[in-house]
Amino acid sequence: MSLSLSYPAWDWPGDGGTWSVPATLLACWLILAANRDEFYHRPSKLADFWGNNNEVLSGLDMEEGKEGGTWLGISTRGKLAALTNYLQPRQDRDARGRGELVAHFLTTDMDSLSYLKKVSAEGHLYNGFNLIAADLSTEKGDVICYYGNRGEPEPVVLAPGTYGLSNALLETPWRKLCFGKQLFLEAVERSQALPKDILIAQLLNVLNNDEAQLPDPAIEDQGREYVQPFLSKYAAVCVRCPGYGTRTNTVILVDADGHVTFTERSMLDKDPSCWETSTHEFKLQS
Repeated sequence: MSLSLSYPAWDWPGDGGTWSVPATLLACWLILAANRDEFYHRPSKLADFWGNNNEVLSGLDMEEGKEGGTWLGISTRGKLAALTNYLQPRQDRDARGRGELVAHFLTTDMDSLSYLKKVSAEGHLYNGFNLIAADLSTEKGDVICYYGNRGEPEPVVLAPGTYGLSNALLETPWRKLCFGKQLFLEAVERSQALPKDILIAQLLNVLNNDEAQLPDPAIEDQGREYVQPFLSKYAAVCVRCPGYGTRTNTVILVDADGHVTFTERSMLDKDPSCWETSTHEFKLQS
């Protein structure tokens, strides 16, 4: 999965951050656009509120032994988490499922920084990953944190701004990430005076850009023999390979009143030509 995350610096007590997008933009204080890349045959559920729990909204992994994990989700309590895998040539088949890291945070009472500190102590139990965890609040201000188990040993609190994350550490300048981040910002700026539906449509277009950004020595070096056979496809924002690629586009908008718009565009029946789009809207609990 790869994502772009932007939250402008207004109404953050004691925060000296700088603007990443114009303050007039739809009064949104958080904008997230993310792709999930996965094998087409891996079973999963489309984004919805979990069973009897109307508090957590996410898709769900249904792979045997990994059931209940997820790559991206948000709760009505303002907990948000997103996971990307770290590209590495060899995977440890006995490692724990990384999707549980998101699911556990969405249901815990721990704050984001404390949770990531706990995760960092157990990071060696998993294959490579990046994890964004956030506590969103219209009253207290937001705390958005990051930890990658192939990077620094301690999680960090992110200052307001715009961030890109793919299958390397946060802000690693892969060409496709830099290109996607540029398209993301352009879409945000174009849509600042228009209805949010226009912004969502433009961000979905960004997430489906399949222009290969080559050459990219950074991807080649990190992926080595794992990436080389399909590098031209993998080096695009939208990955499209035989049996593997971008299966889900997600756009999350949170406005200054705590209104959440969660839009998911999902591939159906393992068919890259068949998609379904759904939107969930709710207000964060204060």
